[in-house]
Amino acid sequence: MFATLLIFLVMVPGFVVVGVYLERKVSAFIQDRMGPMEVGKWGLLQLIADLLKLLQKEDIVTKAADRRLFLLAPFVIFAAVFAGFAVVPLAPELSGSGAAVGVFYLLTIVSVDVIGILMAGWGSNNKYSLFGAMRAVAQIVSYEVPLGLSILCVVMITQTLDLQAISYQQGIYSSETIYLFGLKNLNLDVTQVGGFLAWNVVRNPFLLIAYVVFFIASLAECNRAPFDLPEGESELVGGFHTEYSGMRYALLMLSEYGMMLLVSLLGAILFLGSWNTPFPNLGPLRLADWTSGEPGTWLGYLTGAFWLLSKALLAVLVQMWVRWTLPRLRVDQLMYLGWKVLTPVGLVLFFFSGVWRLLGV
Repeated sequence: MFATLLIFLVMVPGFVVVGVYLERKVSAFIQDRMGPMEVGKWGLLQLIADLLKLLQKEDIVTKAADRRLFLLAPFVIFAAVFAGFAVVPLAPELSGSGAAVGVFYLLTIVSVDVIGILMAGWGSNNKYSLFGAMRAVAQIVSYEVPLGLSILCVVMITQTLDLQAISYQQGIYSSETIYLFGLKNLNLDVTQVGGFLAWNVVRNPFLLIAYVVFFIASLAECNRAPFDLPEGESELVGGFHTEYSGMRYALLMLSEYGMMLLVSLLGAILFLGSWNTPFPNLGPLRLADWTSGEPGTWLGYLTGAFWLLSKALLAVLVQMWVRWTLPRLRVDQLMYLGWKVLTPVGLVLFFFSGVWRLLGV
């Protein structure tokens, strides 16, 4: 849908502006200081000043760099991240491509950013950039395993790869509406209670642990602390983007914050009720009814987008909180956590989710 494309074209850069300012303020609060305060009221214009500075910086390509790889890498990374938004449902009846294999597509296209990171590190012809790129590739490939296993738990329970269909299963809409998405054989218990009681993490106890695995693995996918080894300033200067300046550096930062938003949206859709309201229908109060709009109406679009983005932004805040709270892991600790802790836990959850589904609990 063209409208969804326009929405995300505005939303992703807008989120970067808000996210960078918010992260500065969150870090300042955690460290008991003020953060940006000088440029504009409460430092609100600091981001505008930084953007103007980046626009005026010279786009430098070092003499020994592989020019084509160096110049192309930021666009490959950003394209891979932005393409993932194509299948994200913002609200009932408001999604991009509406692909029936949205989960599979999302996992596939986002993995392409590994190629861009490797291009950036190799093309820079800088040992720090190359070390950072190799760390990033090893980290992202390793943590895609537990990430994929946690997502497979949801797919097994819901019996669909369609993100919009997974969203409908966690709401209050009638079985006739769900039928339109090809879910007639799921024998869903639509009680019209809705709210958080219909979320996957509540309906299936294993998915709560799966969400924890998903969240930890998503931090590694975004190269966020405590998994920011590819950018380890203390030993690698800046990692794979050491040699970048100006708008190409800004594009890399845009990709990082875009990835944060994308994985937060995916986590909300799969585990936390997607665009459905968190308020259940309790007797005559009918909280879920009046905090949700009908599919295909403006109220439905606005309430759905509001609840989905609220859940995603809450997850982003937790990501920022973690960054300024936990120290960076060593490389051996990173791999140990991924392969010997999260992956076995993901396999166990995958097994129990299958048994849960077979028993029809």
